[in-house]
Amino acid sequence: MLKILAYSAFALTVSLSVTRPRLGRGWQIGPAQAATGSVLLLLVGGVVDVTDIASAAGTLWRPFITIVSIMITTAAAHRLGVLSRVGEMIFSRADSSVTSLFSAVFFLSVLTSSVLNNDAAVLLLTPLVLALVDDRYPDEPRLRMPFAFAVFTAVGVAPFVVSNPMNMIVASRANLNFNEYAARMLPIAIIGWLIAFVILRVLFASQLKVSSPGARRDRSPTGLDATQRWMLVLLLAVVGSYPIVASIDGDAIWMVSAAGAVLAVLLASRLGGVKAGELLVRGVAWPILAFLLAVFVLGIGLRNVGFVDQLAAVYQNASLLVIGTTAALGSAALNNHPMAIINLLALESTPGAGQREILAVLVGGDLGPRLLPIGSLAGLLWLDACRRHRVEISLSQFVKVGILVTVPTLAASLLILQLW
Repeated sequence: MLKILAYSAFALTVSLSVTRPRLGRGWQIGPAQAATGSVLLLLVGGVVDVTDIASAAGTLWRPFITIVSIMITTAAAHRLGVLSRVGEMIFSRADSSVTSLFSAVFFLSVLTSSVLNNDAAVLLLTPLVLALVDDRYPDEPRLRMPFAFAVFTAVGVAPFVVSNPMNMIVASRANLNFNEYAARMLPIAIIGWLIAFVILRVLFASQLKVSSPGARRDRSPTGLDATQRWMLVLLLAVVGSYPIVASIDGDAIWMVSAAGAVLAVLLASRLGGVKAGELLVRGVAWPILAFLLAVFVLGIGLRNVGFVDQLAAVYQNASLLVIGTTAALGSAALNNHPMAIINLLALESTPGAGQREILAVLVGGDLGPRLLPIGSLAGLLWLDACRRHRVEISLSQFVKVGILVTVPTLAASLLILQLW
């Protein structure tokens, strides 16, 4: 009975998070409500108790401070127009070809997802890039799809723990500090980006063949203003401080992120005229934090009824290829957030599992969501942003591009991890 309740609560969370049904006119069930409601079911049913929730909170408080801090810093940079100004500068160059713009967008997305995080890259850059494509090439609607995929596919393996909230949580629980993580994952991420970029260029070669230089603006955008330059300096200073602080105290990354958020708020409010309260209230996706906590508790519930032990039996003596592929397929079908927690708990129960196994499930969790839209919240929000900009991407198109890009990238990433 407890197993059925735990499995049902997990399935309910995933299905409601994906479908997001409306109850009446004004209220829509989102991932946070779905996961929180499922946790309440597990509490009432006795699958988990208050100590399990306290244990989850004790694990997550440092990653949560880091996540909130990055969200605030991202919101400040967005309100100051840093990314939009950079994008306009890229697209305003009259001598830029379509292929060079495509390359610039891909690697801008790579940089944004690495320095801020993967969700920020998708949510901020997708509407920006599509609007700039329409502005520069109003008579070439076929360009929208390749540029949209350039943003989404550039978000590959997170090179730093701060580049993906779930990687941050898993790494924190596994006692992987910033430097240990980056030393292993940065080379993997670089190879993955290059593979994905080459495959995208081949897939969309015909769409990117545009002879026209595109519409020219009467007025070219100016460079970054003083406030925007200061924000860029702050972002680089924060990211540059991570390895230094991690070498001193591996658990102190959250302090650097928090200090960066405070400085970003002061910079945006004093020099940019942005209200500090607005950054704290609207700049932070508070429901996502509730979702992450609830999903962690759901993972504990599956552990309590024995499912995690079954997965641990699969992982015992398995190769990194098997572990990473299982994580990728599970993330694609069940969503990467709950799958990451289940994988973490399973590896904690697997004798002999160490850093490489933890990193293998993170590689799979980062790349798996490219296979199916339900694999990540960012993927669903990306599709919604595409639809709002008249880019209709069918399930078959998503899966086709996802398979062609993800399979070789995943194989190469796990091979590098095995040899590194």
